[in-house]
Amino acid sequence: MQTLHSGSLHEIAPGVRRLVAPNPSLLSGAGTNTYIVGHEKFLVIDPGPAKAAHVDRILELTGDRLETVLVTHTHTDHSPAATMLADRSGAALMGPLAIPGEEEDMSFKPSRVLDDNAIVTIEGRRIRAIHTPGHVRNHLCYLLEDSGLLFTGDHMNQGTTVVIIPPDGSMSDYLHSLQRLQREPVTRLAPGHGLVIEDAQAEVVRIHEHRMQRERKVVDQLKGRAPSTLEELLPRVYDDVNPALLSLAKRSLLAHLIKLKDERRALERQHRWELVN
Repeated sequence: MQTLHSGSLHEIAPGVRRLVAPNPSLLSGAGTNTYIVGHEKFLVIDPGPAKAAHVDRILELTGDRLETVLVTHTHTDHSPAATMLADRSGAALMGPLAIPGEEEDMSFKPSRVLDDNAIVTIEGRRIRAIHTPGHVRNHLCYLLEDSGLLFTGDHMNQGTTVVIIPPDGSMSDYLHSLQRLQREPVTRLAPGHGLVIEDAQAEVVRIHEHRMQRERKVVDQLKGRAPSTLEELLPRVYDDVNPALLSLAKRSLLAHLIKLKDERRALERQHRWELVN
């Protein structure tokens, strides 16, 4: 059984290694997973925070043969080291455009902006970008087409539920993105945090059902009650969550409520939420 800790390095598939960045936290677990793809020439996905020692380690592992740096999204635990790597190696910098917002890395300026279904190659292997809005609207996953391995960034993480962050994140978009992955030839998940998830499609179904169960709980906690604020709803809807994570759960709760509002199933008046009769 592989274990993760800052600096740990494992081969997770032929020609794919996972290096854990030195940014452990309650939210990021052991740290952000940096993926190195290739044998003689290399592509790096999500080099993580701007930590000099981590960048040095990536360059040590890739030598002078780093061709491309990709990021899944521009949160500060995923993309800042990308610019450092590109500057030091001359590698092409690719990914989505940064969007102004909380925890955004506005320094990320890709030499090639990747859109949905864009193809990047390394040693003849195709990596396809899949636009997966939800966590944030500029999120991409990357599918290594010859293996079915999906680099998920923060779309799905092992052992935790990702936070949906309005207004840049959307619960409706997140659920649609999960449904799209059911139509893609995805077999294994290489998450931004945590271990590889071996049965990708079972995990997609599990996460979708988990979100729908949470939505049903939101509805149940609004039903037959006086209009409630987010602060009042939070401990009732997330009574099964570590109290240290409730400030993050509050964002996903808001995302659920916005989805219900968009579907005309709930409404907000003076910062209080209620069901539509």
